[in-house]
Amino acid sequence: MVDESKNVELTEDDLENKSKGQLIKMAGQLRDRRNELNQMASERASKRDDLNAKTREKVDEAQEHREKRDELNEQVQEHKESRNELNAEANKLFDRVEKLKSDMELDEGKDLEELEEEIEQLEFKQQTEVLSSEEERELIEKIEGKREEYADRKEKLDQNDDLEGLVEEAEEVRSEASQHHQKVTELADQAQKHHNQMIEAYREADDIRDEADEMHESFVEAQEAADQHHEDFVRVQKRLREMDKKEEKQRKSQRDKKKEAAKEEAEEIYQKFKEGETLDTEDLMKLQKTGLL
Repeated sequence: MVDESKNVELTEDDLENKSKGQLIKMAGQLRDRRNELNQMASERASKRDDLNAKTREKVDEAQEHREKRDELNEQVQEHKESRNELNAEANKLFDRVEKLKSDMELDEGKDLEELEEEIEQLEFKQQTEVLSSEEERELIEKIEGKREEYADRKEKLDQNDDLEGLVEEAEEVRSEASQHHQKVTELADQAQKHHNQMIEAYREADDIRDEADEMHESFVEAQEAADQHHEDFVRVQKRLREMDKKEEKQRKSQRDKKKEAAKEEAEEIYQKFKEGETLDTEDLMKLQKTGLL
């Protein structure tokens, strides 16, 4: 803000009624205050320009984050499409696996690992527990039944090599889809970081722009005050020139009156000279001054 208490006020009454000396002093005050305000305006304009430059830097920074975010989002979309395509392909392969299992009746009953574990548990019981003849016979029959079931199931699996290869292919496709999903997550996180940085840069740009606008208003205030002091300075200078002209006119008028009076007096002396009167030295000098002698 401009300290208005330091400003110099000029009124029409000042111009009309103040003396020449007072106006000369006021002109000096107006000039000094004008120069001070111009310096102030210049400094504020420089600060405003610096702030505007920083605003542009922040906007450029935000734009860079925007472009990086958009680039990453494009990559996210590409990986999403690949992931979805691979998942669809894997689903089809796993559907074929299930169909093969169903055709082979492998989708019912227990898998080989589970059967093998049950056989081991039954054999451990046979070896460690005291059983009656009847109980041991039943346990042996049960173990044999499990072994037959295991052998039958293993034979069916061994007879169809396509199933194992299909499962392996399906799992590979699913794994590849998972890798694309991982990239989607990583790139989306990076895109979000750039988005947040873009928002922050725009926020900082807005804050600096507000500061620059305030500095511009402050510059305009100082410049307008400087311009007003300059206008008043010019008005005082104009008034002083008018006073100088008036004084010169008055001095000229006084000189003309003195000259006319001297001429009239010289003519009277000259008339006396022509009439034969004796002139003293002073009268002779007056005649010489007017060119009559």
